[in-house]
Amino acid sequence: MSGHFASHFPDSGSVDYSDQSSNIDDTTIAELRELAARYPQPRSALLPMLHLVQSVDGRVSPRGIEVCADVLGITTAQVSGVATFYTMYKRRPAGQHHLGVCTTALCAVMGGDILLDRAKKRLGIDEGQTTPDGKVSLERLECNAACDFAPVAMVNWEFFDNMDPAKMDDLIQRLLDGEEVVSSRGATITSWREAERVLAGFPDGRADEGPSAGPASVLGLEIARENDWTAPPADAKPAEQKPEEGK
Repeated sequence: MSGHFASHFPDSGSVDYSDQSSNIDDTTIAELRELAARYPQPRSALLPMLHLVQSVDGRVSPRGIEVCADVLGITTAQVSGVATFYTMYKRRPAGQHHLGVCTTALCAVMGGDILLDRAKKRLGIDEGQTTPDGKVSLERLECNAACDFAPVAMVNWEFFDNMDPAKMDDLIQRLLDGEEVVSSRGATITSWREAERVLAGFPDGRADEGPSAGPASVLGLEIARENDWTAPPADAKPAEQKPEEGK
C-alpha cells in the first residue's frame, strides 16, 4: 500500500532547512520579545512574530523558527506547525514585490484565471515562484474579500481592483522597472518586507494614505442617505409580531 495516499501538495508543511542564512540580529530578537510582551499569553504573539521574521529574512527561516520558539518557550515543531499552516507565511524567499491574483468564485467568473496566466507568461514563472532577479514573486490567492471589485489582484497585500489583462501588464512592468505604483484602495507600494513589518505590528505611519473604500463599497450607504433610511437605535426594542389572521 506504499504510496497509495499521494499528496497533491508536495511542498506543504515543508520549510527549506537547506538554506540556513538569516539576517536576524539582536535588534530583531528584541523586537520579537516586544511583540510577545504585548499579549497576556505570549504564545498569542506567534503570528505577528512570524511576519517580523519574514520582514527580516524574506521567508520563515530556520533561524526565525528557532528564535520564535526560544522567545515563547515552545518547541520548534509547534512554531513550524503554525508557519506551514497559513499561506501568508513563505517557506522560500518572496520577491521584492509579492503579486497575488484571486481566482476564487466571482473573481474566477470575471477572469481571474486569465489574469493569473497572463502574469505567469509576463513574469516567466509559475505560481509559488520568484523571478530570477528577485523582483516579483507570484501567488494564486483564495478570496481577497473584495468581490465587489472583481477581478482583484494584490501587491504586498494592497488591493488592485477591477483588473484586466492590460492593467496586469502595466502593473507588472511598473514593478519590474521600479516605478511608483499606487494601490486602488491603499498606500503607495513600498516592498513586501516593509509590508510584513507593518503586519507584525510596527506601523509605518501610512495607514491613512489613499482611499480605504471605493464606490462599490459605499453604494449602499449612498442609497440609504438619498432615501433618508436610518438604522434603529441600538437600544430599540424589536417590534412585536402581529398574530397571523385567522389564528
